[in-house]
Amino acid sequence: MSSPVRVSSVLARVTPGLTGTHDIVVGPEHTAPFVGSGRIAVLATPVMINVIEAAALAAVEHLLPAGHQSLGIKLDVSHVAATPVGLWVTATAEVLRVEGRTITFRVEARDDFETIGSGTHERVVVSVARFDERVQRKVRGET
Repeated sequence: MSSPVRVSSVLARVTPGLTGTHDIVVGPEHTAPFVGSGRIAVLATPVMINVIEAAALAAVEHLLPAGHQSLGIKLDVSHVAATPVGLWVTATAEVLRVEGRTITFRVEARDDFETIGSGTHERVVVSVARFDERVQRKVRGET
């Protein structure tokens, strides 16, 4: 049996300045009416958040060993401009700091014309097996 991977040693590879990006072309399925967050057919805030989280994953997930992944735990963003169907949205996430198992990112989302959102995002690195064990105990009603 192999020894467990120390998350702290893995996170030594995650350093401030690392960046990731993710983009989408806004389609009808990305609009506020479609996802239930409003009535105007522009990019929904929950979808912008999803693109931001995907950018954060692109920045660091490839540096984690098998059996580990990061989970979003905090998001503090503004959504300040509307993006209509048909425009590209690109999110960028830059690692600001690593504290213990927590990675903090500066995030921004832009469409073809302007910044549409920005803020910070935190993710925590977990062992997938241990995380799943906790979830399964909850499913069984155990505490």
